[in-house]
Amino acid sequence: MDNRGEVREFLTSRRARVTPDMVGLPAGTNRRVEGLRRSEVATLAGVSIEYYTKLERGAISGASPEVLDAIAKALLLDDAERAHLFDLAHAASPVARPPRRRSPKSWIPHASLQWMLDAVTAGPAFVRNGRMDLLAANALARAFYKDVYDMPGQPPNIARFTFLDERAHDFYPDWDAFAEVTVSILRTEAGRDPHNKELHDLIGELSTRSDEFRRLWGAHNVRHHGTGTKTFHHSVVGEMTLAYEGLAMEAEPGLTLTVYTAEPGSDSGERMQLLASWAASEEREAISPVADEQRTESGS
Repeated sequence: MDNRGEVREFLTSRRARVTPDMVGLPAGTNRRVEGLRRSEVATLAGVSIEYYTKLERGAISGASPEVLDAIAKALLLDDAERAHLFDLAHAASPVARPPRRRSPKSWIPHASLQWMLDAVTAGPAFVRNGRMDLLAANALARAFYKDVYDMPGQPPNIARFTFLDERAHDFYPDWDAFAEVTVSILRTEAGRDPHNKELHDLIGELSTRSDEFRRLWGAHNVRHHGTGTKTFHHSVVGEMTLAYEGLAMEAEPGLTLTVYTAEPGSDSGERMQLLASWAASEEREAISPVADEQRTESGS
């Protein structure tokens, strides 16, 4: 990625959304820019207009944590945006080390990780990377994301499913919100790992094939995606509102373990139990022909 361009567009877009009254400045007259002027950001951050202009043009390498923090406060950045600004500055450093990467085609979960996922029986549990590849999952997650696993020719990927598969508009009742979250996660990861070729190949593919992805990507929004509730419409059991928790994996930096659960005793909880029953029956049907074939070969 063009780091200077990323810095320029991110800071410009954040500056455009902050109005003078939001930071206690007079609006004045004859304003020709959306949001704050560069000089106003510089004043709020306690740096010279020349220095802030240099930063906004992308020359962020060497900016101190104190300066970055002051700019984040001046632009009213939230925690995810502040972290993204620091990631962009880190990536611009000549001594920055790229994060450890795992190919979704070659990474194999430790047996103990799969045991742990399989021990979660009340809801979908899965591991994803910042590119939104599904790397490991329990049986309920595979049933829950059955359409994602059904996309041929590629590892199961939530972002590709969201923008390139029409079934996503049924699976996500509020598709617009899910699409925005998906792009924000990818944008956050691109700032954290700007040299990840597989990530940027995916971004290029989605930008080429989806006008909506291209529009959302241009907004430069980022987010931390840790906890909350979401509503889905599963093609087998219907609508479910689920709580989710996303946990960073200490032993595997860059990977996230996510668990979805339904409120006990709720309609969604009953539908989750139905999904578990359906998943178990599908697994039995998949195993049965293999078992029959083995019995035939053994002569029993």
